[in-house]
Amino acid sequence: MQRLPAETSDRIATSAYRAKKQLAELTGKADDDDVNPHVPDFIAKAPWWADTGSGAAPNMAHQRKDTSLKSTINQWYDRGTAGPAATKYRKGACENCGAMTHKRKDCVERPRRRGAKFTGKNIAADEVTQAVPRDFDAKRDRWNGYDPSTYKQVVDEYEAEEEARRAVREAELAEKSMEEKKKDKAEDDEFGSDDDEDDVPEARYAEEADQVGQKFDTKTRMTVRNLRIREDTAKYLLNLDPESAHYDPKTRAMRDAPEVGKKAEDLRFAGDNFDRYSGDATNMQRLQMFAWQSAQRGHNVNMHSNPTAGELLHREFNEKRNVLKDTTKQSILEKYGGEEHLERMPAELLGGQTEHYVEYSRAGEVIKGMEKAKARTKYQEDVYVNNHTAVWGSWFDRDSSAWGYACCHSLVPGSYCTGEAGKMANQESSAQALLDMKGEEEEEEEEVPVKSLVEMHRERMAKGEVLDKGKGKKASEYARYDDDSEAIALDKARLNAAVAAEKKRKTLGEEEAWEASKKAKQDVTKEELEAYRLGRQAFDDPMANYQDQS
Repeated sequence: MQRLPAETSDRIATSAYRAKKQLAELTGKADDDDVNPHVPDFIAKAPWWADTGSGAAPNMAHQRKDTSLKSTINQWYDRGTAGPAATKYRKGACENCGAMTHKRKDCVERPRRRGAKFTGKNIAADEVTQAVPRDFDAKRDRWNGYDPSTYKQVVDEYEAEEEARRAVREAELAEKSMEEKKKDKAEDDEFGSDDDEDDVPEARYAEEADQVGQKFDTKTRMTVRNLRIREDTAKYLLNLDPESAHYDPKTRAMRDAPEVGKKAEDLRFAGDNFDRYSGDATNMQRLQMFAWQSAQRGHNVNMHSNPTAGELLHREFNEKRNVLKDTTKQSILEKYGGEEHLERMPAELLGGQTEHYVEYSRAGEVIKGMEKAKARTKYQEDVYVNNHTAVWGSWFDRDSSAWGYACCHSLVPGSYCTGEAGKMANQESSAQALLDMKGEEEEEEEEVPVKSLVEMHRERMAKGEVLDKGKGKKASEYARYDDDSEAIALDKARLNAAVAAEKKRKTLGEEEAWEASKKAKQDVTKEELEAYRLGRQAFDDPMANYQDQS
C-alpha cells in the first residue's frame, strides 16, 4: 500500500476540520468535541479523576480555567448577620439555643442548664450563612470581608479621649498661669520691678521648652519628651563593684539592688524584684498556687483560660477558711476556756518599757529604786513536806539513773528526810561503794604470798598425797592423776559407769546419739570427762600421723 506524503495528509485533515466548523456554524450548535486534530489524544481526553460530564470523549474543557462561580476580591458578602428569631423550638434545631443553622456541638453560646429544646424559651435567631466561592487572590487576602468604615468608630473614640485630655491640661495650665501672674504681681508691688518679660510668661516657657529632645506646642504650652534623658545612669553603672548585684546583658535584668546599705526611699534603682513583689504581683502568685492545688484535687481551675472564675473561687475559699478557723477557735475556747488570755496586753508590756526606775551595783544589788517583783505562777512554790528542805527531782543519781531529794539523797518520793545520815547511808549502799569494797577484798587476797611448786610439793609429801610413779598408784578408793600438779580425786565406781556409757555411746548412730544428747543432763562430771579421755583413740589426734617432710 502506497503511503501519502505528509503535506497531503495535513491538507486532508485541515479540510475536514474546516468542513466540520462550517457545519457547526450552519446548524447553530457548537460541538464540545471540537478539538484540533493536531492536539495529542492524552491531552485532549480528560483524565479519569476529572469529572467533566462528557465521559471519555475528547474535550478541552478540563484545560480551561473556570471563572463562572468564583467571586472577585472586592465582592462583599454578609457574615454573622442574624434573621428573625423563632417563637418555639423546631425539630432539627440546636438543642442549646434553638437556631437552625448549627448543631449543639457547634453552638458558641454559653451552655444552658436546660436547653431551648426542653424550655422552648429564648430561641436564638438563625445566622445567615452564605457560600461564596472565592478565587485565588480572595482566599489569600487577610482583609477580605472587612469593612473599613467600621474603623471610624475607633478613631472617633481616640479623638474624643485626646480632646478631653487636652482640655484638662489647658485648664491646669491656665490655673497655674493665673497663680504665677498673681505671684509676679505681688513681687512687683513689693520690689518695684519693671521687666517686660515678667508680664509675658509665655516667652519664658518657650525658652525653657525649646531644648533638644523636646516637642513644644505654643497653643497649649505642653512639652512632650521623645528622647531618653542622657543624664540617666544605666543600672549596671550604679555600682562598679564586680561583686555587686548580677546584671544579665542579654535580658537587661538586674534582680537585686546594685547599691547596698541604703534606705529603700533613697535608692535610684531597687532591682527588678522590687516590682515583682509589690502591688498585685504577690496576689497573682497566690492565685496561681491556688489554681495548681485545685487542679491537683480534681477541680477545673485555670488562671490563664478563665482568670475571673479563679479569682471568685479563691475569694470564696478564703471566706470559708476564715469561717472554719473562727468556728474551730470558738469551739476550743468553749471547751477549754482561756478567752481572757487572748485579750490585748497593755502598751507598756507590749513595748517592754515602763516608768519603773532601778539602779544596780556591779555586784547586782539594788542601789536606788525598787527591784521588780519576780513573776509567780498559779502553782504552789517552796512547799516542803516530811522534813525535806528540797523538792523532789532536785537530785539525780547517776548510778541508778533515778531522781530524788537533794537534801537526803533519797530516791523514794514522799519519804521522810534523814538529812546527812541518809546521804551517808545512800553513799555506802550504792553500787560504786560495793565495787570499791570488792576491790579492797581482792587487794587483800592478792597480799597472800604465792607458794612455789617446790613448797607445794613438800606440803603434799608431808600429807602423804604424792603418788609414787614407779610402784604404781596408792591403794585407795580414789584414783588420781600422776602428772598433775594438783591431785584430782575420782570415784572408781562412777568412773567405770562412765566408761561403759562412753562405749555404748560410740556404738550408737548419729541420729540416736543426737537424741540421747538432748535427753542427757547439761553438766559434765569429772568421771565422764576422764572416761571420754580414756576412750579416745590414737587416730583421733590430728597430729598422730604427722611426718616432717623436711
